[in-house]
Amino acid sequence: MRSFREMSDYMEANRVNLVDAILEMEAVELGCTTEKVLDGMKSRLAVMRQSVEDGARGDWRPKIVQKDGLKMTSYRKHNNPLSGSMVSRACEIALSVSTCNAAMGRVVAAPTAGSCGILPGVLFGWEEERMPPIDVMAQGLTVAAAIGNVIAERATLAGAEGGCQAECGAAIAMAAGALAWMETRDAAMTFEAATMSLKSIMGLVCDPVAGLVEVPCIKRNGMLVSMSFMAADMAMAGISSVIPADEVVDALYEVGRALPPSLRETGRGGVAASSTGKAIAARLRESAPSLED
Repeated sequence: MRSFREMSDYMEANRVNLVDAILEMEAVELGCTTEKVLDGMKSRLAVMRQSVEDGARGDWRPKIVQKDGLKMTSYRKHNNPLSGSMVSRACEIALSVSTCNAAMGRVVAAPTAGSCGILPGVLFGWEEERMPPIDVMAQGLTVAAAIGNVIAERATLAGAEGGCQAECGAAIAMAAGALAWMETRDAAMTFEAATMSLKSIMGLVCDPVAGLVEVPCIKRNGMLVSMSFMAADMAMAGISSVIPADEVVDALYEVGRALPPSLRETGRGGVAASSTGKAIAARLRESAPSLED
């Protein structure tokens, strides 16, 4: 699947809904049945769910950031979050899963390890409120995967090539599309939600302090779940993007190519180049064991 247009044309030509179109197209590509494709989605969903449970333990110890997920858990328990129960819960999950990843825990790259908290945060935050059957969750993940595939084919998912707009940007588009589909079963709204997400994140740099997927990555995962919910809400309100989805993805790629190397995962720009960022990197270098130790 190289475009949103391709999916739309397939749906129209074969008179199927979006999920059926994705499953059928992928089955042809892989030479298997649609049932096997969907089973694969359910398997990944199970791994993703396990990463949420693992992250909630709070005993992960990355090198820089620790316990942000636990702090959000405590805050939600004792306060009425300004962002509401669903969004704040999604943030909590995203922080926990991202911390788990930073400490070498097992996660689903969705679409990358650096953006791994966003999609499970949105999916399971939504699930706890809506209580859908597992098949609906698998459909949401299927839609998310298709959106990510289009971005990968037309642009990039690599922060080293396109900045964090390619990683967290793709993740919020995938999550927004999944939300819109699970709520409405409307392909047009699904594509609009993904498109508005990408337009709103375009130009986001990749600036990991000390080259680690911790600062600003973990908090960025927690913050950006909110954009997925708002994009889905806007799409469901009937708001649409003036620029078509495929053109937005193409623009994303061009913007990524225009970013200087210092803002593409090299750790030489953005907050990584701040005085505190440099001090953290120096401290970690000094504490790292040598090959002779």
